[in-house]
Amino acid sequence: MAETEAAPSLLPEPRANPALLGQESAEQAFLAAWQSGRLAHGWVLSGPRGIGKETLAFRIARHVLASGTGDRLACDPGTPLFRRVAAGGHSDLFYLARQVNEKTGKLRSEIGIDDARALCALLALTPGEGEWRVAIIDGAEEMTRNAANAILKVLEEPPARALLILVSHAPGRLLPTIRSRCRFLPLQRLADTSLRTVLAPLLAGLPADDAELLLALAEGSPGRALALHEAGGVALYRDLLGLLDTLPALDHVRLHALADRAQSGEGRDRYRLIGELLLAVIARLVRGLSGGAPASHGLVRNEIATQTQLGTARGGLEQWVEVWDNLRRLFARADAIDLEPRQTLISAFGTLERAARR
Repeated sequence: MAETEAAPSLLPEPRANPALLGQESAEQAFLAAWQSGRLAHGWVLSGPRGIGKETLAFRIARHVLASGTGDRLACDPGTPLFRRVAAGGHSDLFYLARQVNEKTGKLRSEIGIDDARALCALLALTPGEGEWRVAIIDGAEEMTRNAANAILKVLEEPPARALLILVSHAPGRLLPTIRSRCRFLPLQRLADTSLRTVLAPLLAGLPADDAELLLALAEGSPGRALALHEAGGVALYRDLLGLLDTLPALDHVRLHALADRAQSGEGRDRYRLIGELLLAVIARLVRGLSGGAPASHGLVRNEIATQTQLGTARGGLEQWVEVWDNLRRLFARADAIDLEPRQTLISAFGTLERAARR
């Protein structure tokens, strides 16, 4: 049975996902380059998290490994090629992402030089099964300097019939020399119709208000919607907004209760989500003060009271840009040196309280 573009079951693993909605222009751009016979050896798939960059990378990989001739990046899920790519068993495909540290059992913060060298060695080999070798680096901006330089050498002197796909959530962090040697393929946030289609199995089981709020919080990203749902993001967002609505006289009892929930175990994931949601609220406040279009009409309705209250602080736009930057730096430093989540959140809300009182 041929592959269709119908919505898949809710967000299967990218390497096993036979469908991708909302990114047709990116697919056609790659196909045009492939069909031209002048394919760039390096590609950067860029855009926000959770919108299908890794899924597109595997669609491209399957097409190239099959030396595809069609006008779509389609591969029948029943074929041996699809199944072997999904299982990670194709000898001409190399996938690289951050690895688990065997000593700590935790995911490493960077992609190291040894993994990059292994990837380069594979690309230098003659294809074992077809005409091409393909390598995918997920989170390419997380490479160490040495790892990035190793990849740069491949891009400077690319082996014949070797394709390198860099999946990047923050392409500005890639080495300028890497960026200059790759073709960029930006992916867009999904339109509301596509997002609803992809998330239909999830949304069907939610109360209407929760479903609409989840769509708004996702901001066009199916991956973000699923992560929010699994972490209880809708309820957490409502708690966060309720706390912000107590500013400028912050309700410290509610703050400490929220901080306590983010202290240990599963709370660590909750803490990171609180930080993401808080930064997003302040970013939307900044866009509103600057006259920019809201990211999501549904979400703004939930935040009208909050934005009105905070927007009246005397510092205005400049102050809230500074607050957003200070909060972003605080959460980044806390992650880097493993600060206590509870105290980090209390410090973050202290920054907001001082700003709201000006």
